[in-house]
Amino acid sequence: MMARRTSSVQCHYPLGRSMWSCLVEEDTAPRSYRFTIELVNELKVSKLNDYLRGMLSYVPREIFQGMDLVMKDNPSRHMISVGRSFFSKEFRPNDDLGYGVAAFRGFQQSLKATAQGLALCLDSSVLALRKRLPVLDFLMEQGFQLNDVRTSRREVMREVMHVLKGLKVHVTHRLTNQKYTIAGFSDQNTRDITFTLEDREGENPPREIGLVEYFREKYNRELRYQDMPCVDLGKGNRKNYVPMEFCVLVDGQRYAKEHLDRDQALFLKQISLPRPRERKDTIYGMVRSEDGPCGDVARNFGIEVKKDMTRLLGRGMEPPVLKVGSSTGSAVVLRITDKDKCQWNLLGKSVMEGMPLDRWALIDFTANDRYNKLNPDRFIPNLRARCYNLGIQVEDPVACRFTNMNKFSSLATIQELLDSVVKEASRNCKGKLQLIFCVMSGKHDGYKYLKWVSETQIGVLTQCCIVGIANKGKDQDLANIALKLNCKLGGSNVELNGMLPGFEGDEHVMFVGADVNHPKAFNASCPSIAAVVASVNWPAANRYVARICPQEHRKEKIVNFGPMCLDLVNTYAKLNKVKPKKIVVFRDGVSEGQFDMVLNEELLDLKNAIYEGNYRPTITLVVAQKRHQTRLFLENERDGGASGNVPPGTVVDTTIVHPFEFDFYLCSHYGNLGTSKPTHYYCLFDENKFTSDKLQKLIYDLCYTFARCTKPVSLVPPVYYADLVAYRGRQYQEVVMEFQPPPSVSSSSSSSSSAASLNERFYALHPDLKDTMFFI
Repeated sequence: MMARRTSSVQCHYPLGRSMWSCLVEEDTAPRSYRFTIELVNELKVSKLNDYLRGMLSYVPREIFQGMDLVMKDNPSRHMISVGRSFFSKEFRPNDDLGYGVAAFRGFQQSLKATAQGLALCLDSSVLALRKRLPVLDFLMEQGFQLNDVRTSRREVMREVMHVLKGLKVHVTHRLTNQKYTIAGFSDQNTRDITFTLEDREGENPPREIGLVEYFREKYNRELRYQDMPCVDLGKGNRKNYVPMEFCVLVDGQRYAKEHLDRDQALFLKQISLPRPRERKDTIYGMVRSEDGPCGDVARNFGIEVKKDMTRLLGRGMEPPVLKVGSSTGSAVVLRITDKDKCQWNLLGKSVMEGMPLDRWALIDFTANDRYNKLNPDRFIPNLRARCYNLGIQVEDPVACRFTNMNKFSSLATIQELLDSVVKEASRNCKGKLQLIFCVMSGKHDGYKYLKWVSETQIGVLTQCCIVGIANKGKDQDLANIALKLNCKLGGSNVELNGMLPGFEGDEHVMFVGADVNHPKAFNASCPSIAAVVASVNWPAANRYVARICPQEHRKEKIVNFGPMCLDLVNTYAKLNKVKPKKIVVFRDGVSEGQFDMVLNEELLDLKNAIYEGNYRPTITLVVAQKRHQTRLFLENERDGGASGNVPPGTVVDTTIVHPFEFDFYLCSHYGNLGTSKPTHYYCLFDENKFTSDKLQKLIYDLCYTFARCTKPVSLVPPVYYADLVAYRGRQYQEVVMEFQPPPSVSSSSSSSSSAASLNERFYALHPDLKDTMFFI
């Protein structure tokens, strides 16, 4: 959608400072307020026009922010605002998830400078929110009975506390829009609570009064549930007890996806992934609705929005020619014949380079399960046979251990188990154990213990699998496992048949991926985790090594980017006996507002670290963005095959891209679910002198080299791998936090815990795994 300034608007107000007063009726006594309006700045839209024409050397962010604020005024008045998104105040009857939670539908929007002018980017969104319910009704939807709450049993109130603590509420016994946070509950029931009431006017002496009597006298309210505790809405040590019957949940309170049960999560995922036609119709409906972005305030500012989607031409790139192995051991050319999905299979073929697995152990965590127990006599031969067919030689395990999922309950039990398995294996074979295969009953939070111990302490690779998959032994599932095993062991699954575009010479090239994983929302102390990966084989460029480093809470700049890259360059030189002459860096997770930081700080840090003597590799820096609101829809859905999505290899580099910078949208994957979302690539710095066509083809071809599947992925592999490694670092951090003493209210305890989680030695990979793809 196009957003256009059609006229200038004059707002008449006194210049300088002016005093105003207003009367607000709240509670029972109106209050008078005085406030000052001061002219701070005038935003000149002419700067925006100059920028769009390339006549301004900097981004006029204050103009964008001002116009964005105007465009968001209408939805902010009529919808629920959650983060940068807006959601309807009502949910559809079929979207009720139960337990006081519903799926609310809405949209997110942003303004972008494009070659066609200023554009409004809007996309639909779905989020699980708590319903606006009276607290007692919410508890009943959560499964509590009012009689249980009346009894005030300790175990019941502990569960109620878990459900309600931290939620925001309005109160209904008086006229106010103030939001309160539930801090806890009273120790006594409502009828037993008394306090000293003081006369603010000083006419009457203080007196002791019961809460029931107070509400009767003050608010003319009779309490129905006097045998229940009150909620505490106070701050700090100051108590503010309010009967639960007078509390209503505030709109727009998120319900964490990880707390949804399986059916709720599946339903939310289903409605979050509409097909292209449905999403397109939804977007049209939202931009044209009365509570959408095109409201009276926008019109008063002279902003007009063209409510039709932008029509443009896209280009389709041909898939690259691949090569894989054969039964004879030689490489064979593999041409993609399925142009709709661009997928391939390895039926009758093998991986390009299969690495043998001679020494491995099996840990069966399902031995005590009654109905879902591993059948090792079937699983082991099936796995070996599938690996053999793919050119990966796997021997029988040198050690088998049969245990249960309780071992995941603590770090100590996992450490003891893995140590004992390694010792048993060393007694049964010569040479160090290569890998431990773990079959689990299901997902478990203790998975992080397994990975931290194996990858930082004992230096043995691990591969996990759910027992259902292991027992069924489906060919595709076992093939996927085999691909992961081969990569972890240092093998190569698939390679490009020709040279990568832009690098047809003999000079070595290294691809770098960088990302930062931040703590979850509302976490105020945990460090962010920086991850940098780099390819270490050329010209295949499909083997990567990784480095992890913790850094300051929510800091986007990679503080140790230079040293981490230097380590990776030296690793490349160690493995190849030569340093790379060309480096392409792919940076994930940064917005346009952080481009200057990436260019002026991270890139400079990289150069200062790796430049040495005459060593000056040429560098290209590309940012990959997935968090945007741009979607591509085919004019004729039949051109997109069964899904109706744009086909893999679709690239757009006109009309909706930046008016003068080097960027493009690339949809490199097949969208089987929902509506495909292209990746937005920005080339910020380029010493390798790429043309648009060559950089687009380079990235598209790289998407076919992702190690653990036989199809192109949606994100260039260096960034994909960096994201996986950063998440693994987050798991390490969660383990590290358990080394600390229980949390304390003292700042010294908090600071010591934070300092420990920033200690790099806890994240240091074992020397035997440092240069492997352990993260696949």
